[in-house]
Amino acid sequence: MKGFEALAALPAWGLAALGVLIVVQVVLDVFAFVDLYRRPVDQLTISNKWIWVAIILFISTLGAILYFVVGRKPAPVVEVAPQRPATARAENAADALYGARKDAESR
Repeated sequence: MKGFEALAALPAWGLAALGVLIVVQVVLDVFAFVDLYRRPVDQLTISNKWIWVAIILFISTLGAILYFVVGRKPAPVVEVAPQRPATARAENAADALYGARKDAESR
């Protein structure tokens, strides 16, 4: 019961700061575990997810921060095909809705 007596002896601002730190740690751990679950193994610096689970759990708040800073490789860049100009898309949409114009050969 000495632990509760020590907590009771803390000032109100100390209890509030402790509460904020606990919330920050839990939120960081949850985000780290969700990201670890969704991320493919080939995008991790250490390919074994169980090692990252142990690091996040046993190194407290720093484990989650280490995972976010060091543990993840950047996602591969996906090339996006260039889109047609908006006017061509609008004309195609109008043609699809109302049928082709009679002067379609002039376009």
